[in-house]
Amino acid sequence: MAYKHDYDKTLTRLNTIIARLNNGEALSVGELADEFNVSTRTIQRDFNERLVNLYPIYQDKKLWKMQDGYKIEKSTSIEDTIVLDILEKLTDSLGSKFSIKAKHLLSKIKNESFNPIYAKLNMEDISSKISDIALLEDAIKDKREITCIYKFIKDKKECKKKFELKPLKIANFEGFWYLIAFDARNDKLKKYHLKSISSIKIETKKFKTTKKIEEPLEDSVNIWFESNVEPFEVILWLDDLAAKILKRKPISKSQRIIQEYEDGSCDIALKITHKNEITSIVKYWIPHINIIEPKFIRDSVMKDVKKYIEQNQI
Repeated sequence: MAYKHDYDKTLTRLNTIIARLNNGEALSVGELADEFNVSTRTIQRDFNERLVNLYPIYQDKKLWKMQDGYKIEKSTSIEDTIVLDILEKLTDSLGSKFSIKAKHLLSKIKNESFNPIYAKLNMEDISSKISDIALLEDAIKDKREITCIYKFIKDKKECKKKFELKPLKIANFEGFWYLIAFDARNDKLKKYHLKSISSIKIETKKFKTTKKIEEPLEDSVNIWFESNVEPFEVILWLDDLAAKILKRKPISKSQRIIQEYEDGSCDIALKITHKNEITSIVKYWIPHINIIEPKFIRDSVMKDVKKYIEQNQI
């Protein structure tokens, strides 16, 4: 699992390499490896897997160069530009109206229209909720209660109900947008589908919050997290394919490697507060992942798998 300082070092290295290429230098993999105290394999990966798909660079007699005629000319630093390119691409998945506004603002900063970054994200279109999001942001910043109408399904019927909430965060889980808030009636932390909220009104009544209250949200795996449940440990076995990917992109912040095996597989542990936080992930990865502990979650997944097999037997 990579830590923050690892990403900082990588970004600094990439920023330096692109800046020097942009200045017309021809760079040697070996010299860069010595300069940054990393392996030549790491530097070669920087070029082949990270930079060559973003910028018009090429290798000429073992030296890396920027193509003639290409020049990064912006009012921001190259590092800032990379961040802005990524932000711009992420907005593509938020809906046309939102994306157009975001790109218009970003273009004023970037001074260019070309973006070498591509990102494929499946997110809800929240274009129609921009004004509601603005209200929610104001309420969250000022720690003021809100009233709203919430649409939900109960007994297979669509219902609407007025709620008094203490809003904490606007969060995205697996492509869906939610408002994380306390129900003012009982101070229970709940999640409300953002697009199902309407008629928002900011009230004068204020509320208090602490960092401890937000910790369950920070450590959550997905929307199934429970704020009033003590986290418990889950141990998983990952085959070589799952291990390769889930080491790059951990399931949660609590993920840690317990043991690694010669065939590339490994055992990992992480903490959750609700079984559904992990069952959907395990089902997605079948047959590349197994639950070692706890038994009740393993049994739950096995029950669903057997039911699926029975329903699809010919």
